[in-house]
Amino acid sequence: MKTALAPREPSLERLANPALRYLLATRPAFLTITLAGCLLGFATAVAGGAAFGWKRALATLVLALLAHAGINALNDYCDHLNGTDARNTQRIYPYTGGSRFIQNGVLTPRQVLGLAVALFAVTIAGGLWLLSVAGAGLFWIGLAGLVIGWAYSAPPLQLNSRGLGELFVATGMLLIVVGADMVQRGAFDPLPWLAGAPYALLAANILYINQFPDRAADRASGKLHWVARLQPAAATWGYGLILLLAALALLGGILLGAYDSTPALAHSGSESFRALPLAAAGAFVAWIPAILAWRQLRRFAATPEHLAPAIKRTLLAAHALPLLLAASLLLSGDIL
Repeated sequence: MKTALAPREPSLERLANPALRYLLATRPAFLTITLAGCLLGFATAVAGGAAFGWKRALATLVLALLAHAGINALNDYCDHLNGTDARNTQRIYPYTGGSRFIQNGVLTPRQVLGLAVALFAVTIAGGLWLLSVAGAGLFWIGLAGLVIGWAYSAPPLQLNSRGLGELFVATGMLLIVVGADMVQRGAFDPLPWLAGAPYALLAANILYINQFPDRAADRASGKLHWVARLQPAAATWGYGLILLLAALALLGGILLGAYDSTPALAHSGSESFRALPLAAAGAFVAWIPAILAWRQLRRFAATPEHLAPAIKRTLLAAHALPLLLAASLLLSGDIL
């Protein structure tokens, strides 16, 4: 249900500037979740004693955002091909139902596909340069991230249509943290995996809750994710399960630090946190908006036009957690 205060969908008349059209077609407001993941990865590296390199950090951030933007554009193109976005009358813009650039005639399908290809090409070119700085291990992280971004929407895999979307979104978000850490550190380390796991799961819940307003259109188009397969009331428990898994991941990382016989904090540039510091427990604050969102989801699952507040709270939780974790890591390491 639209309201007078709801953001207006894009139109050709309002977006006369071609550059602005292409920029907004990437849904830049939703790239901040990738920004948060990069910041968490930088924090795990610095807390582990790595020397922070601003140029490497900036390159990492730009390339991660370009990759995410390309994935968004590819998703829009694929959802045009399968008819999902055209069928979607219950969308809550701008959160669900795609960017609407194709459906509203702002860009042609070919232009959106071309945008996705161009963004992926620039990401790959920049990634090859970054490999020379961070080492060959980054190749596998970058390759896995791009494959996930393509396979999530595009045939023949269409992972989200097979009920695998949340798993692979969580994997992709976790790789952002690990990759950002590795570019600074130059090697793999357990800490970004431990810190990134709860962040990745809360980020997956963004996808999960957004599928409720899109459920009818997705079912009609053959996108059989779990929200589409289950009845709305039953599907709400998936959100709660992901919340629980994220909480267990955070708690597990903290307990590993509490029971580790070695010091929790790095004392030299070659050492790192073995697990999350006790201060990371403060990140459980992020569960407050998430639990409130789950309550709203359980109440309005069958009337998804009322889910905008729950979606906003889910976004808040997914952004707050990595920022709180990053702060706890830096403060525990006496960096700030």
